[in-house]
Amino acid sequence: MSITQQYLLDTYRARQNGESAPPAPGTHDWQVVREWRDERQFRAVLVGRPARHRFRAALNRWRQRPT
Repeated sequence: MSITQQYLLDTYRARQNGESAPPAPGTHDWQVVREWRDERQFRAVLVGRPARHRFRAALNRWRQRPT
């Protein structure tokens, strides 16, 4: 069963029972990614490593390069 079929089945069952519909697949994906990143940075600080942003550091290096 695909994720879409499961979602439709869950929505149907919720409607039959008078409950609210579940969130659509993929609705909270970015929130999960942000929370995972925050958790990883928090654990790095606890261990004693600086919390780094690889993408942000690369972007800053690209912005600061001489033109």
